Amino acid sequence: MDVQLKRGLLDVSVLSAIKNEDTYGYKIIKDIKPYIELSESTLYTILKRLENTKMLTVYSSEHDGRLRKYYHITDGGIKRIEEFKNEWKEVMAIYKFVTKGDDTRE
Repeated sequence: MDVQLKRGLLDVSVLSAIKNEDTYGYKIIKDIKPYIELSESTLYTILKRLENTKMLTVYSSEHDGRLRKYYHITDGGIKRIEEFKNEWKEVMAIYKFVTKGDDTRE
């Protein structure tokens, strides 16, 4: 898969994992795991990139006596998810064009 396409898909997947509630890294990996294999190092690189582009914010809160980083999606992150949904319609149209007639070939 094209590296830029995969990067974009992973970014939107991480944003989607936190769109309904603030959450932390381990939970993001756990929630995404049924759909995407994502290492911790990749996740934290993505989270930092999304923070730098103002698509999420980060805050710390105590949990079981330890500080835990929580991630919160911003309006910019929500907007990116919506843009992705619209872009995906175009991707699917292109896919249909590229694969038309494939099922009739032997």
